[in-house]
Amino acid sequence: MNEYSFIKSKRRFVISTKAKTGEKYHRILEAAVSVFAKQGFYQTTISQIAREAGVADGTIYLYFKNKDDILVQFFTYKAKQVFAGFRKEVDKAGNAIDKLRNLVHRHLEEFQKDRNMAVVYQSLTHQHLDIVEDNIREMSKMYLDIVADIVERGQEEGAMRRDLYLGLVKRFILGSVESAINTWLYSKRKYDLVSMTDPLIDLFVRGIGNYEQQ
Repeated sequence: MNEYSFIKSKRRFVISTKAKTGEKYHRILEAAVSVFAKQGFYQTTISQIAREAGVADGTIYLYFKNKDDILVQFFTYKAKQVFAGFRKEVDKAGNAIDKLRNLVHRHLEEFQKDRNMAVVYQSLTHQHLDIVEDNIREMSKMYLDIVADIVERGQEEGAMRRDLYLGLVKRFILGSVESAINTWLYSKRKYDLVSMTDPLIDLFVRGIGNYEQQ
């Protein structure tokens, strides 16, 4: 078995560590996502990805089995990279509210600096594409677990209500952040996505009720 060998497991194809860390491997990943974002996954061809990456068509197959495998590998690679950043930012804060703010800020920042990733991720999460459904489900669970830890800490600190249904709170936060990203992606006017951090945190913490007038 050489450095480009594939190991098949439940429709996923894993290549060796040496190949995965190569500059050309990452160049192909980024090129593929750029084309996916512009063309759509179904309309993209291996030839288009190779041309974008500046390699021969055959080179793609040294690193990936097919177009589906490229997409799976991208989600796997990005999940590790992005979620390591999420955890790092959350751990920097000393209380639950600041942890939540750091998480949302980093989430928006990651998607703003990689628009192609944002387009591909946001579109595929709504298409229920079978080949990445497990990846997306796993990423959602990882994110919701981080939020759950923050909310539970906030409840212990007295900064968040104890009578809230945790499952609802987790999905409210994730859904709101994803909605902010979608609005930014498809808005006709350009604005700083990260600037939505404080408005979102204010909404999460204070809600929309005006209790002073009740």
